[in-house]
Amino acid sequence: MTTNTAKEEAKRKPSNDLFESPDFYQIDDLLTEEHKLIRGSIRDFVKKEISPYIEDWCQNAHFPYEIVKKFGDIGAFGPTIPQEYGGGGLDYISYGLIMQEVERGDSGMRSTASVQGSLVMYPIYKFGSEEQRKKYLPKLASGEWLGCFGLTEPDHGSNPSGMVTNFKDMGDHYLLNGAKMWISNSPKADVAVVWAKNEEGRIHGLIVERGMEGFSTPETHGKWSLRASCTGELVFDNVKVPKENLLPGKSGLGAPMMCLDSARYGIAWGAIGAAMDCYDSARRYSKERIQFDKPIGSFQLVQKKLSEMLTEITKAQLLNWKLGKMMDEGKATTAQISMAKRNSVETALNIAREARQIHGGMGITGEYPMMRHMMNLESVVTYEGTHDIHLLILGAEITGIPAFK
Repeated sequence: MTTNTAKEEAKRKPSNDLFESPDFYQIDDLLTEEHKLIRGSIRDFVKKEISPYIEDWCQNAHFPYEIVKKFGDIGAFGPTIPQEYGGGGLDYISYGLIMQEVERGDSGMRSTASVQGSLVMYPIYKFGSEEQRKKYLPKLASGEWLGCFGLTEPDHGSNPSGMVTNFKDMGDHYLLNGAKMWISNSPKADVAVVWAKNEEGRIHGLIVERGMEGFSTPETHGKWSLRASCTGELVFDNVKVPKENLLPGKSGLGAPMMCLDSARYGIAWGAIGAAMDCYDSARRYSKERIQFDKPIGSFQLVQKKLSEMLTEITKAQLLNWKLGKMMDEGKATTAQISMAKRNSVETALNIAREARQIHGGMGITGEYPMMRHMMNLESVVTYEGTHDIHLLILGAEITGIPAFK
């Protein structure tokens, strides 16, 4: 099936998305009416714009570029950025709920949105000049432009301080050289926030625009994960970057790490969205699938699986909500965010695997979402801080002794 045929076939199919969100501890009581309205609007958006098509997109490794403008229209880009720059001016609970609902649809779709908001718009707002904010943020917020974040390099993933991408002061411009890889959105990005070392070895952020001579974005093919998301490289071959494109507000590795804190917070909520989707599908299937003359949901082992799934989802929901409150108060630490990101992704992976077993052989097909979520989460458990690195961040917090330096 060609990509175009798959897209046309998907357009003819009504959404069979019957998702019902689990809320065993009445966590909705902790949300405001605005929170619930925002969550409801994004859930409706996912059911209409993502769920009917996502299996075909993934099967065909197709990134639906038209979703970028739709995300902008619904307010999924930069929801915490002030309204004067095109953002939503919302709190972090709202941001978390948006990411939860989008990733319930698909992790690749959430990656598209969270990279734009947390890794492109956030640093421009936080570290950029007023001129940079006014130039870039409204177009990124609306989806007119797509952005990406360049930190990871071929030889420097968990150790970004070892980066070799660099820029030199040439008087009236900077000359940028190097390469980044595993960059979400890069093949389609109009703007890249790139982290590179100056001649003294200090890390700075630079805004690189598509069309600058020597700047290319080769796409990464053959992925088994995040197949509806576009991933690629950033290659800089003597790229002339105007001096006004340097982010002036902060330098050093702490700057991109602050961006990653914001993105990891979104992942903590998002991964539980994927877990909820798997749980809801398994719960529904367990009552419909008949074996030995009765629903498989009547068997103790299936009930055990469902009970454990709901327990872990509930624990993660409460952890995320509390983290959101601390984010709003400016009190959340990197270690606390690491705990939530690691917990949510591990929880979601375990639930996806258990839900797949409840579905039996049907669980490997695109008729149900578990295998897609499972493959996606294998990337999420690695990117923006691997599972093990987040353990070591916590370990350093507990003992005061960094294990990775």
